[in-house]
Amino acid sequence: MSPPFIAFRGPVTCRKIGGALTLTGSAADSSGDILILTFIAPRLPELPGSLTAATVRAGDGHRYTINSESGDWVIEATSVHVHRDIGGTFYRAVPPRPAPLGKRLFWRWVLTLAGTRLGKRLLLSLRRRG
Repeated sequence: MSPPFIAFRGPVTCRKIGGALTLTGSAADSSGDILILTFIAPRLPELPGSLTAATVRAGDGHRYTINSESGDWVIEATSVHVHRDIGGTFYRAVPPRPAPLGKRLFWRWVLTLAGTRLGKRLLLSLRRRG
């Protein structure tokens, strides 16, 4: 048996839309990255709504095997797309900078003004002029 092409840890959601099957779950090789695997195929197998600890193995040609505790499925895909969402890792490494005090005070004032009937009229009249 070939080594896993993709391995998930924990629950994996399965969503089928048109000719695409998408598996989404936590990557087994990292702590918090979300892994999204999409198969494009003319015929898709009937999978349950969720799997547990699924692995995907590449076979001959365009054939892939999905293994899980609840069963095994073979899919012949014309293309496979892998996306690893590393947004959490990125934003831990590069935290967003805080907004300047002047900008925060300006938007607090505008939102407070927009919360009143008179303020809404004033903001709409300023918008019409600009």
